[in-house]
Amino acid sequence: MSVAVYPGSFDPVTHGHLDVVRRAAGVFDQLIIAVLANPRKTPLLGVEERISVIRRSLDAMAIDPDRRIAVEAFDGLTVDFCRARGARFIVRGLRAISDFESELQLAHNNRKLAPEVDTVFFMTALEHSYVSSSLVKEIALFGGDVRGMVPTPAAERLQAALRPSGPAGEVR
Repeated sequence: MSVAVYPGSFDPVTHGHLDVVRRAAGVFDQLIIAVLANPRKTPLLGVEERISVIRRSLDAMAIDPDRRIAVEAFDGLTVDFCRARGARFIVRGLRAISDFESELQLAHNNRKLAPEVDTVFFMTALEHSYVSSSLVKEIALFGGDVRGMVPTPAAERLQAALRPSGPAGEVR
């Protein structure tokens, strides 16, 4: 059985991420979306919120009717998570040439740490190639409409997280 891990912060999950998930699920027997729970970083959405949004997005978009996709939190090295789950592949999405250099370096480092784990790259569909989680958060922060970039559960959660919380307009 081929098991792959798709790691990332997914803060928030985008249509580009889900495009990669859909295609990777067609290649591997099991896909684990590994949501980074890095205590050294401060994401907009907590890890449990991100996991919930991803699961609701998969359901809403009927991406996993056979229930072959798991969503789990992890911290530490991706290759250690892969070993613990019996995964021999790491899935990474590429949006543009600019992603390739850093992703190639990461893949080589992972291969050095775990020669039994290969990295597989999926090109994000052209219609999602301009979208990044950080760009989505910035647009949402300034009140822009991100519904075309993220699934509905992510858009709703972003809106709630960024809603001003008082007369001074501070962001929660």
